[in-house]
Amino acid sequence: MTGFERWSAAMARALYGPGGFYRRELPGRHFATSAQTPAFAEAVARFADQVDERLGRPEAFTVVDVGAGGGELLERLAGLLDERIRLVAVELRPRPEYLPGRVEWQAEVPESVEGLLIACELLDNAPCDVAVVDARGRVRYEEVDETGETRLGDPISSADAAWLAEWWPIAAEGERAEIGTPREDLWRGLTARLALGTALAIDYGHLKGDRPRSGTMTGFKGGRETPPIPDGTRDITAHVAVDAIACDHLESQRDALLRLGLDAALPDLALAFQDPIRYAEELARASASTRLTDPAGLGAHWWLRTERRPESPGAVRR
Repeated sequence: MTGFERWSAAMARALYGPGGFYRRELPGRHFATSAQTPAFAEAVARFADQVDERLGRPEAFTVVDVGAGGGELLERLAGLLDERIRLVAVELRPRPEYLPGRVEWQAEVPESVEGLLIACELLDNAPCDVAVVDARGRVRYEEVDETGETRLGDPISSADAAWLAEWWPIAAEGERAEIGTPREDLWRGLTARLALGTALAIDYGHLKGDRPRSGTMTGFKGGRETPPIPDGTRDITAHVAVDAIACDHLESQRDALLRLGLDAALPDLALAFQDPIRYAEELARASASTRLTDPAGLGAHWWLRTERRPESPGAVRR
């Protein structure tokens, strides 16, 4: 049993420490993600092909999935992308036995990536601190123990105060914010590995004009949303202040997937009588596509892109 600690330390221990959630559990058993959907993989395959074409279809092209979970996305991409393309999963848990042989499995991001680097619902799991305004108007760190009980801790640092002032100002008693610096640092570290091509982050998020007053820290366990108790038995996540992340392009998942040709139209009912199996398959695909583009659900996720081209020195803040 641990004592009280700041949320960043509690998340790091509960998610990634010895016996932590992401070293032990398959995410698909606890929550649904876009990456688990065949229609999503097809859209990502089209996006990867666009990146490959922009680079002139080089001899070496790699798709790296950071935080690959059970490898579902790369498993499907293996059947959709040319054999020339290398597929690399980056994940802490052991490699699943069912993955095709062409999918490489490793614990660290490659030092240099030429191709497409994907981080799907990774930034929201980056350990971060929670700031809370106390009864005297002071902004302090929130501390939590292994049972989920919380208390107010020390006043926030000047660096974190500066981040809050720029990206998530809080002033009224009880207002909360998740300090986004670790997410920015994680993305900066990932894009530093991108030598050529595109880095794509896909995640829950919000913009400065619409920050939640009570924060977003929550947990997921066994397919249900739960309190964010840092005991290692559940996922702990907090939405990302996406406009604070340095990238070249920011858009909703709905807009991105529609641009990539995702079709959520229902199949013709006549097909149900002509070819029932095909009708059922197309109906399931349409249903999945609708979930992926639902503006009140997965469609509200954000796609953040950073490009590395020979003539492009780096990303700009949006």
